[in-house]
Amino acid sequence: MRPPPSIASLSVAAPREITALSIDTIRALAMDAVQKADSGHPGTAMALAPLAHTLYTRLLRVNPADPHWPDRDRFVLSAGHACILQYSMLHLTGYALELEDLKQFRQWGSLTPGHPERGHTAGIEVTTGPLGQGFANAVGMAMGERFLAERYNRPGLDVVDHHTYAICSDGDLMEGVSQEAASIAGHFGLGKLVVCYDDNRITIDGTTAISFDGENHMARLSADGWHVQRVADSEDVEALEAALGKAREEVDRPSFIAIRSHIAHPAPKAVDTAKAHGAALGEEEVRATKEVMGFDPEAHFQVDARVYEQMNLRERGAGFQQEWQARFEQWRKALPDAAAEWDRVWAGKLEEGWKESLPSFPAGKDIATRSAGQKVMAAFAKHAPTMVGGAADLVESTKTVFEGAGQFSRPHTGRNVPFGIREHAMGAIVNGLAAHGGILKPYGSTFLIFSDYMRPSVRLSALMGLPVVWVWTHDSVGLGEDGPTHQPIEHYSALRAIPKLWVIRPGDANETAHAWRVALEREDGPVALLLSRQNLPVPDRAAEGLGAASELERGGYVLWDSRRGGADGSLPEEGGDLELILIATGSEVSTTLEAARQLAGQGTKVRVVSMPCMELFEAQTPDYRETVLPAEVTARLAIEPGATMSWWKWVGTHGDVLGLDRFGASAPGTTVLKELGFDAENIATRARALLAPA
Repeated sequence: MRPPPSIASLSVAAPREITALSIDTIRALAMDAVQKADSGHPGTAMALAPLAHTLYTRLLRVNPADPHWPDRDRFVLSAGHACILQYSMLHLTGYALELEDLKQFRQWGSLTPGHPERGHTAGIEVTTGPLGQGFANAVGMAMGERFLAERYNRPGLDVVDHHTYAICSDGDLMEGVSQEAASIAGHFGLGKLVVCYDDNRITIDGTTAISFDGENHMARLSADGWHVQRVADSEDVEALEAALGKAREEVDRPSFIAIRSHIAHPAPKAVDTAKAHGAALGEEEVRATKEVMGFDPEAHFQVDARVYEQMNLRERGAGFQQEWQARFEQWRKALPDAAAEWDRVWAGKLEEGWKESLPSFPAGKDIATRSAGQKVMAAFAKHAPTMVGGAADLVESTKTVFEGAGQFSRPHTGRNVPFGIREHAMGAIVNGLAAHGGILKPYGSTFLIFSDYMRPSVRLSALMGLPVVWVWTHDSVGLGEDGPTHQPIEHYSALRAIPKLWVIRPGDANETAHAWRVALEREDGPVALLLSRQNLPVPDRAAEGLGAASELERGGYVLWDSRRGGADGSLPEEGGDLELILIATGSEVSTTLEAARQLAGQGTKVRVVSMPCMELFEAQTPDYRETVLPAEVTARLAIEPGATMSWWKWVGTHGDVLGLDRFGASAPGTTVLKELGFDAENIATRARALLAPA
């Protein structure tokens, strides 16, 4: 690792008066944008203008002309409500954000939405707003830097060597996810993570004294293994520089800098008020503040040419990137194989041959889909060399581990992350790993019931379109004896309600292999795999006339039709005499197939549809969906041991859902399933009721 550069080597100090003018310009832009929108959070942006100015102009190694170059420093505004601060900085430092964009703050279609959005505005690394998430995302980014540095750096040729900076607020530290993330960051000794805490002691409801003043945050972070400092006055630029410089020099611990600020400074009446946190200051207060700063109170969105000159980072950023590019080309020439891998993983691609490596499971031996998933991961592991992830202290149960790939720790950065019992932070850290880049398909796993603890992070993974994998096992009441506290009920429907999240519940080992294939191929969003604890039959599809497991990739397909002739499983050209469709997912597919055969033996023309992923099925053409679920067949029964709400779309007004709109029970899994009606006999009975004369 190269020694960290000093702040002096990163930039050239501006004259004091120009620095002051630049800082006040940031404040004026924040006031004007919020006032024009009549919506937003001006106070924090005003108070943190000196910190933001110092970070961007004195520390950050970024290139506004190329916001995505791999070895840039990362910056996360965890206090996303103060986004006008970041937007003002992006504009003034030369990113593709114009003054007109600031004037459209929080308006329809603008590049300056009410909280930072990844992929929407150049220079935004992650979507923040839900407090604490950005803090934990930054931890994930620092972990990504650590992993890639250890994998790719060579003596004298460091191609991964950057810092992750974050600004957090009182609200971030109140949220439990930040404490989970702080604990693991300290444990791993993430020395290239620097978090600046805006200690303004104001929240929307008033002073933090009503709920939060009893904590010694520095002592808490120190106990977590962080290097901690305090800056007594956020206006003291020299003190900010000194603290940030010490943080850069600390290589063995993450750094936490508590900075005492005064919200809305230097507004005459709004400073240190709760109103300044979440509302425009008002025209009168804006005018008065501009007068205090020596600005024209009649002018709006004014930027002196000297400010643009002092703050523009394009030339300096291009220099940083060119220096790295020269070093990278040396590295590429010396290590062509590593360079080829680098190109693949930064493009989000697995090595050739990964699809062919996926296993096919022979019929005749029952296997839990979680166990099948373990074999699938072992098969593609070498093709995804930078895939990193782990479980919330449940690796033995979720079976999500890369054997022989080492454990992520302070001295070594293996691929298996021991997240501990920190589901919420695990989710946000995985998002940070994905947002960093170069980390292929990071994943997090736990029991499906505990996806509740992860939901904010899962939602944000979908909102950001991050290609991550969520692996949740013990996916039904079939897990048995642990009882209602551990048996998921509403979780299938709740997860399916998240836009852009693909939820896949495979019905057997071979569907599981194809579910993983879908997860590994998706580039524009997250995939959730819901896997069983209990063993499930592996059918002989050819001998039994079943549809191919690869059809899972369409989301839903015809698994079996009683009218099929021959071992090829072909359907008759005319399907008008079909009477009944049974639709199932996961562990209920095999039981539903058994029930269908009973019904067929009694003369019913019945079809079984496996629908492991509603989102993929809905994405198919209307013609394909019609071939699977013909409109004229209105007798339809969906079978899944969870809340019924997500199924009515597919069964229609004349169909039925055999689900659970109640909690489970503690007993052996087979007993629970039978007692709750998920056995072949009851499925057949419910289906026959749909065919009975009205």
